[in-house]
Amino acid sequence: MGAGNPTPAPSAGAARPSRLARLLGDWLPALPLILVAGALLLTPCLVMLRASFATATGSGFTLANWIGVFGSRSAQTAIGDSLLLAFAVATIALVVGAPLAWVLSRMARGSRSLYLGLLNVAANFSGIGIGFAFVAALGTYGMVTLMLRSTGLDLAPPPANSFWGLVIAYEYTNVPMFVLFSLPAMSLLREEWWEAAKCCSASRAQFWWHIGWPVLRPFLLASWLLIFTWSVGMYGTPVALMGESPNAYPLITIDMSRTLQGSLFGSQRMPVMAVILMVFAIVSLLLFRLLTRRGLKWLT
Repeated sequence: MGAGNPTPAPSAGAARPSRLARLLGDWLPALPLILVAGALLLTPCLVMLRASFATATGSGFTLANWIGVFGSRSAQTAIGDSLLLAFAVATIALVVGAPLAWVLSRMARGSRSLYLGLLNVAANFSGIGIGFAFVAALGTYGMVTLMLRSTGLDLAPPPANSFWGLVIAYEYTNVPMFVLFSLPAMSLLREEWWEAAKCCSASRAQFWWHIGWPVLRPFLLASWLLIFTWSVGMYGTPVALMGESPNAYPLITIDMSRTLQGSLFGSQRMPVMAVILMVFAIVSLLLFRLLTRRGLKWLT
């Protein structure tokens, strides 16, 4: 019985697809998303960047727009007050949200699902809804205001267009959002670590100072950074609370709104403010990635 002809082995070049083919195979399913993101996100950013350096006639480029914004007292106030407000909001969200996230992470699964649903609803409640809720609860004739008056306490809630009025309104959304951001990190703290610390006669405070805080710190700071950036760029809630009041608390987004609707500042001011917000967002994203990368070392 004769042996058949041996089948030739496929060559290495035929067996392996080219690098271009592998690249297309990996990215082809995401191509529609990339195109949509490029059209809706990248293109407007490039247009705003170009407009921030364009002359009033659009025929050339100039630095006068940037010099005018940073030399304007109102723009300086809007940028500084936006950063101050965002810092206060993010810090309060950290102080209140971190313990809530820890307690929630130690709950039974059934109870946790209920609270997670409530937090998701609150985290997505903003804009006109927040403005109405603030007026209904803490306005001149709001429910909380009338209750305080009925008890004889001469405590008036802060006005909606004030610093603390905005802080209260922002926290309704940002505290639940901070809890949702930081909740996955709470699972990194293992019960075995606390048991081992107790075996070494460590107190609860020592455990948190030497183990708990170093583990959670990168993730909590990253969540703080997200809330900070989100608060700087919020538009719907401050507009709903303050509208176009001349006594409104100065913010970057309010300044941009007034410029769009026609003001004495000129149309070239709004692109500069938009680019400033983009720079804040890009820097925050890079810092967020750095912090989370440092925190993920505990998973290895």
